[in-house]
Amino acid sequence: MTALMTVLGIVVFALGLMISIAWHELGHLSTAKLFKIRVPQYMVGFGPTLWSRHKGETEYGIKAIPLGGYIRMIGMFPPGEDGRLTARSTSPWRGMIEDARSQAYEELKPGDETRMFYTRKPWKRVIVMFAGPFMNLILAAALFLTVFMGFGISMRTTVIGQVSDCVISQADTSERDPANPCRPTDPVAPAKTAGFQAGDKFLEFNGHPVKDWAQLSHDIRTHAGRVTIVVLRDGRQVTLHPVITTNTVTRTDGDGNYVDGTVRAGFLGFSPAAHIEPLSFTSSVQHMGDLAQQGVDSLLSLPQRVPDLWNAAFNGAERKPDSPMGVVGAARVGGEVFSLEEPAINRLMTMVMLVAGFNLSLFLFNMLPLLPLDGGHIAGAVWESVRRTTARVFRKPDPGPFDVAKLMPIAYVVAGIFVSFTLLVLIADVVNPVKLSS
Repeated sequence: MTALMTVLGIVVFALGLMISIAWHELGHLSTAKLFKIRVPQYMVGFGPTLWSRHKGETEYGIKAIPLGGYIRMIGMFPPGEDGRLTARSTSPWRGMIEDARSQAYEELKPGDETRMFYTRKPWKRVIVMFAGPFMNLILAAALFLTVFMGFGISMRTTVIGQVSDCVISQADTSERDPANPCRPTDPVAPAKTAGFQAGDKFLEFNGHPVKDWAQLSHDIRTHAGRVTIVVLRDGRQVTLHPVITTNTVTRTDGDGNYVDGTVRAGFLGFSPAAHIEPLSFTSSVQHMGDLAQQGVDSLLSLPQRVPDLWNAAFNGAERKPDSPMGVVGAARVGGEVFSLEEPAINRLMTMVMLVAGFNLSLFLFNMLPLLPLDGGHIAGAVWESVRRTTARVFRKPDPGPFDVAKLMPIAYVVAGIFVSFTLLVLIADVVNPVKLSS
């Protein structure tokens, strides 16, 4: 049964991936047609075509490898300086430029001279290229709001879920047996020594009412030594006097949520119970903002994660929980989600969150101002607008369209880096995957 649910989870994630890609390309397609740009092809996937159908002037189809998609617009790049579309050169860099230019004019038909992409005003080209990532952002926001407001997220409470048996440094956690982590030399946890029990609800900390987990976590971490704590146990108040010790623990943010890194802080020794709580619209938007910020930070930190990925892929090093994942890794996590011993609604909502996170990543990644990404074409159109506006202000001749094709050698280098990184992530996902339990 577990194997069946794992396969089902992978299939569901793959379906969500295909829908996300199709949705992205629909943004490009709809705005291109809105501005009368001819689009010969709309394809989901790469490789051999599994199915296609012509409707009007566009061929719609599905290809065998579900790792992306594309629409093909005629005239993505302007003609060369000599006005020719297929001029050749012995220079390999120049050849790249001319190949890109000639491909942009494939299937050019009479009457298409006014329907080419490069002939549209820069703001229209920005809209066409931005529409794809924007569709992913819309889908991500819709899915996140559905989960946050309709179902909720796990919130730590001021109720004790489990009392720790001993004091273990966060740095040593990975080296311990999860089933029996304590060693005879480990100190007994202060909470156990003081008599705390699972189910105790914190009411007061050193005479001050306990409002929420964020406040309780802050109070414990900023105090060391004997404190007075009042808990509610079986309907009656119990006063306890634990001696808070210091320990190396995981960092937290202002809301008491765990973040990367460790710090020396006060340690009582318990795990808080959690419950699912729906969020308001405002809180949901704030939470999405936090996720977007985390996504930006993760994207900017990709170069420095390469050594860890390499060691995880080839040297048997531990794969970090926040390690970058590719489609294969995410699909494996999707399989794990459906095989969890959790209520069906919990598994479904986790899968929705996974697909939403994928769409948010697609938006952020595609907005990088680098060719061949959408953001690279947007940057080219913006630069053209700046050049033309500057020329008009200073009454100089119109410089004409900015020839993005001249940047294709750089685009090939960028694409090579992306492909290499993708292959590294793929290998790591296969031989040393990120596990959901992480």
